[in-house]
Amino acid sequence: MNHDSYPDAYIRGILNTVKTIAMVGFSPKENRPSYFVFKYLLERGYRIIPVNPGQAGKEVLGQKIYASLSDIPEPIDMVDIFRASENVPPIVAEALTLSPRPQVIWMQLTVRNDEAAKQAEDAGLKVVMNRCPKIEYGRLSSEISWIGVNSRTLSSKKPVGLGKGVQKMGLGGVTRETK
Repeated sequence: MNHDSYPDAYIRGILNTVKTIAMVGFSPKENRPSYFVFKYLLERGYRIIPVNPGQAGKEVLGQKIYASLSDIPEPIDMVDIFRASENVPPIVAEALTLSPRPQVIWMQLTVRNDEAAKQAEDAGLKVVMNRCPKIEYGRLSSEISWIGVNSRTLSSKKPVGLGKGVQKMGLGGVTRETK
């Protein structure tokens, strides 16, 4: 896998398949990027499990925070890593001990560790590095274009479901409306 450029189909396939995401390096501070991503993905219907040993046992937006991946009592589809690149290998090693194993290791923007990526891929996991699932979801769903950002997604179809409130887009277009 070329980790400098991912096909949209690869990213879309991951985001359409995973349901439960463990977010390692989560911060409960509302001004931190991990909190933004946590809240956004939670609002899009993903089950997000925050992982932060210093916050273990507390709750944020109704989600219990765990100290480690091994402490999570349910299967995880994806591990989203908000830690420095040098901290990735032990996280991947722990993920590979889980049963069942997660399907995806996702490293956030500026996070890249080719050695850990190879280890995960050799074990059959998909890997994404230096990308944000919030940004990719918004780009691939065209949701991000609603705020004036060029998403490279063009359509001549009129969006459906427009009305009052905030529009939430799915990876296939507008999916529902909230008040």
